[in-house]
Amino acid sequence: MSTTAITPVPLGRRVKRFMADRPLIPLAILLIILVVILQILRPGIVNERWIANTIKFAIPLAILAGCQTMTMLTGGIDLSVGTVATMSAFIMATQVVNQDPAVAFLLAMMPAVLIGLVNGIGVGVFRVHPLIMTLGTSLIGTGCLQVYQRTVIASGAKIPDFLAWLGTGVTWGFPNALLLFVPLAALIVFTLARTGFGRLLYAVGDNERATRLSGVQYWQVITALYVTSSVLAGITGLLYIGLIKAPSLSLAEPLVLPSVAAAVIGGTSIFGGRGGYTGTIIGALILTVLTTLLTILQMPEGARRILFGLIVLFVTAAYLRIVEER
Repeated sequence: MSTTAITPVPLGRRVKRFMADRPLIPLAILLIILVVILQILRPGIVNERWIANTIKFAIPLAILAGCQTMTMLTGGIDLSVGTVATMSAFIMATQVVNQDPAVAFLLAMMPAVLIGLVNGIGVGVFRVHPLIMTLGTSLIGTGCLQVYQRTVIASGAKIPDFLAWLGTGVTWGFPNALLLFVPLAALIVFTLARTGFGRLLYAVGDNERATRLSGVQYWQVITALYVTSSVLAGITGLLYIGLIKAPSLSLAEPLVLPSVAAAVIGGTSIFGGRGGYTGTIIGALILTVLTTLLTILQMPEGARRILFGLIVLFVTAAYLRIVEER
């Protein structure tokens, strides 16, 4: 009677498989390591005030990264989120001077809906590549904003008190922005995990052809997706203007690349069909802490952008390697 010897699985492979199956664990470990390094380099910096400020700046990034997460699940990307956020913030700050805040809000969100609709139709109906489509609408939106600025130079700008309270305020040690972010994040997580729309996003990214053959109206899913992404970006702009308190024509543009990086770090595949928003939130926290660390090390903005780009490339290469090994 012959017996077959069972070959033990190497420890390194078991650890790698464990990390791949539970991506939130290595992300949490990395976040803790960065905080520890920060505390070592600047003893006493990690306190209640620092935690509150870190969360304040991580929230706008996390919302924009949510836009990237949802679009990347379908194999797409949304490079217009920075422009949309900037437009909404700038229009809100300039219109609230002469308009009721509710009217100013509606006017601020109109470009977001319009750009999202154009993106969705371009990608879903005319089959333009998402990168090209969203980059194009981003450039068009920036041009329109520059033209709009000339018409409101005389009236000036004002940050509504409510947005300033929401963006910078702290209540009982918790940033007020959590009142907006927690329900919003819960809604995104629930949508992706428990609704038909969320399942369709995964299905389109995993196998678009099979999804079409099953009777799904692809263009409707994509249009709804990009409108949702733009609306979220518009809301982010309003929150961000309350945090920064200085409207400009490039307010949220620096957040575009980090938002992509946060989604990729959080485990969302740029090839579609894999990922989730919980990891993206941790990814946004990691990048925010990393930004603080680089500031302490006096690293210039250009070097930070290079680092974020390298992070995206490294994580993507690591994902491809894991897929090949499976």
